[in-house]
Amino acid sequence: MLRKTHLALAISAAMLLNGCSDAPEQQQTAQVEATDTASSKAAASNIAQNPFFQEWNTPFGAPPLGDIKTEHFLPAFNQAIVEHKKEIDAITENERTADFDNTIAAMELAGSTLNRVSMVFGNLANTESNDEMQSLQREISPMLTRHYSDIRMNEALFKRIATVYDNRKSALLNAEQTRLLERVYNSFVRSGAKLTGEERAEFAKINERLSSLTTEFGQNSLNDSRAFTLVLEESDLAGLPQAQRDAAAAAAAARDLSGKYVITLNRSSVQPFLQFSDRRDLREKAFKGWANRGDNDNEFDNKAIIAEIVELRSKRAQLLGYKHHSEYVLTNSMASKPETAMDLLLKVWEPAVEKAEQEREWIKELMAAEGVTHKLEAWDWRYYAEKVRKAKFDLDQGQIAEYFELNNMIEAQFYTAERLFGLKFVERTDIPVYNPVVRVWEVQDKAGKAIGLFYGDYYARSTKRSGAWMSSFRSQQKLAGDVKPLILNNMNLNKPAEGEPTLMSYSDAVTLFHEFGHALHGLLSNVTYPTLSGTNVPRDWVEFPAQLFEHFIAQPEMLKKFALHYKTNKPMPEELLEKIKQAGTFNQGFATVEFTASALVDMAYHQLTDVKDLDVRAFENKILTGYGKPEEIIMRHRSTHFGHIFAGGYSSAYYAYMWSEILDADGFDAFLEKKDIFDKETAERLYQFIYSRGDTLDYFEAYEGFRGRKPTTDALLRNRGLD
Repeated sequence: MLRKTHLALAISAAMLLNGCSDAPEQQQTAQVEATDTASSKAAASNIAQNPFFQEWNTPFGAPPLGDIKTEHFLPAFNQAIVEHKKEIDAITENERTADFDNTIAAMELAGSTLNRVSMVFGNLANTESNDEMQSLQREISPMLTRHYSDIRMNEALFKRIATVYDNRKSALLNAEQTRLLERVYNSFVRSGAKLTGEERAEFAKINERLSSLTTEFGQNSLNDSRAFTLVLEESDLAGLPQAQRDAAAAAAAARDLSGKYVITLNRSSVQPFLQFSDRRDLREKAFKGWANRGDNDNEFDNKAIIAEIVELRSKRAQLLGYKHHSEYVLTNSMASKPETAMDLLLKVWEPAVEKAEQEREWIKELMAAEGVTHKLEAWDWRYYAEKVRKAKFDLDQGQIAEYFELNNMIEAQFYTAERLFGLKFVERTDIPVYNPVVRVWEVQDKAGKAIGLFYGDYYARSTKRSGAWMSSFRSQQKLAGDVKPLILNNMNLNKPAEGEPTLMSYSDAVTLFHEFGHALHGLLSNVTYPTLSGTNVPRDWVEFPAQLFEHFIAQPEMLKKFALHYKTNKPMPEELLEKIKQAGTFNQGFATVEFTASALVDMAYHQLTDVKDLDVRAFENKILTGYGKPEEIIMRHRSTHFGHIFAGGYSSAYYAYMWSEILDADGFDAFLEKKDIFDKETAERLYQFIYSRGDTLDYFEAYEGFRGRKPTTDALLRNRGLD
């Protein structure tokens, strides 16, 4: 998943000036003025000592994370917003006729300090969250929105932008400048710049409220996940491979539960437990804890928040003249309209349900053969599917995990980047980090020139939100000089005991490669303007480079080289490689239904035009029953913890992963057709048209430049075993 971290904040720095209520008026005024002067001096002194307003004398100008404290953020945001407002005022007050340089380029340069503060705050809020940070988030979030709403609805600023836009054909702009101008103009229109009067005020109010709600949703999901732990005894571990036992022991030790074992709601903890545990009663507890995050009718419940978010998004879209939120979102995407996205989802849904029903029959046959009399439930599927996998393919996922050690997989992703793009990764220990587990590498191109830094934060902890994502501390650009990107990958692997290896599932290894594909999209960006840099592209295009990169770890030559047994260091045996290949599409009916169910519910929420008394549980059930979802499979992300759409940027766009899979499956075939997964000519086109381009080229044109033709769905259906 791509996690954008561009935040913004507008805070009014009002001072509390306490005069004596019984003093004469002149005396009160004098006291206020004296206090104001003293406060101003103190504030100026504090700002001067704030790390955000000092030169960062670190390698690459990286954030001095060891020096930045929580108390630095609010005053930094305050001052940065004052600066940003002055920069915008300078643009609007420019007496010269608006042109690209004095308006569009000037806007790109404005707010650099605010962006600096926001990037650091956004990353730490996701990885080092605590009560103080969460409180600050709740304060900052609506202020962010208010500040940028003021800018987007600044009539004088939009008038200048419109002037440049209207004169674009005679302005002799290059292709990248034209692309930026169109994007800026359209983003202002989509942000309500053309609204007037009450509609303008309502639009701003909706945005501010949505900002608060999405922040609260994400915090509730994190806090509800934290609240659940399944504490086990040695006698409760039947069926669990040693790697899962070790991870559960490490999780218990981190909670001072010596001699115990703990399962958390991090996917890397709970999913293997559901897959391997022989204890059906404990599987049910773990599954319900996992499925019901944000839906426990407690202080962290998200159902009412969802109802309000959906209603406000619908109202906002209609204010702009769209039928519903989905239409609003998708007019700015590759799919271009909801009907196109729905057509794709339903084209995949029908064969996926058919495949899942076949998989269900295999499971029921095995259950009958074992004398199992209970009904197949959602918390049973992964467990019995694993048994079917072993029976049909003699494939043990626990055995496979012994060949996927984190350091080897990191080396594998670096090796792939070197073979494709000539990159080299040199670990640095002199770059400040926010947590001791974070590692940093200098990234060099084929000529040995440094192009940026790559941060890796791979372990789960209670202060960190769930999932896996890419973000950045700084994006690439050339407008303000040769600005090198600082890119961060996050995962939530179980941290083992000191000195023990970090073993991961094959699925985790694929996720590692996925997020690194996003990282390369940011690191290899080669554009002038920050708005067009790296991953700043629509959701149904941004997943393409990441998902294409996933394919490399699945290739036999990569597995032979890097899938080494954590004890013997011997490569994965040929017979195991062949079993993995044969089982490649097993349980894909389940996986596809699980994903597509979430995408269909997302689309359904955001095509509502009249939202009243929305019952989240009933809505999910109504939509998915209507599509004929097998009852033993639930959504991959139930609404109440569906952060992609209610706390992230994927509302009405979760389908994008499937859309991008058309591109990545078809695109990787370009290497297979050459019979060389590192074919130089194909890799060069991949760099030229995809990884380096940011948002400087039409997406269909970019794909055809890489592939030589339009994409087809054939490879997607084949790879999922749905053809």
